[in-house]
Amino acid sequence: MPAAPTMARGAVVPDRPPTEDLARRAADGDRAALDALLAEIRPEVVRRCGRFLPCREDAEEAAQDVLLQVARRIGTFEGRSRFGTWLYTVVANCCRQKYRELRRRSAEQPAPTLDDLRADPRTTSVIAGSRIDLLEALERLEREHPLLVEPLVYRDICRLEYAEAADRLGIALGTFKSRLHEARRQVRPWLAESP
Repeated sequence: MPAAPTMARGAVVPDRPPTEDLARRAADGDRAALDALLAEIRPEVVRRCGRFLPCREDAEEAAQDVLLQVARRIGTFEGRSRFGTWLYTVVANCCRQKYRELRRRSAEQPAPTLDDLRADPRTTSVIAGSRIDLLEALERLEREHPLLVEPLVYRDICRLEYAEAADRLGIALGTFKSRLHEARRQVRPWLAESP
């Protein structure tokens, strides 16, 4: 086994390459870097999916969709912004798609009978609380004001800094703030209407 490289006193030897480096190498076609990247981001992806979908099984399914999308689309990551920013977009889109699927599946199921004593968490998550209220609001916002959805998702859900989110969208910071303000103004009464 080769000896570990000697480092200057007090230097910290990283036990894994940083996520950004892995993402750039994976985007360049390095399969080992992609495998390492997917393993490293999985816990964060599951956690972020859980912000959108309250049922753990739904969040984990969405996380699998995210990881699959990252594996398929890593070549589109150009490195102009942080990988985390690119990843947040994939997470938000996959979670919203999973929510639509769950809502559609729930609507297609027959009405429950008295014999249905045990609730199915796969469908109850669709009506399970405030995060779902937010997803409903995002769906409505997308129908009525599609340009306002991404600013709200990036800032209020993904918690990106204003400048980073504006850069990700390719718009001026002032435009981003204006759209975010309008998105919040639109969504606020819809969330207040929720039971």
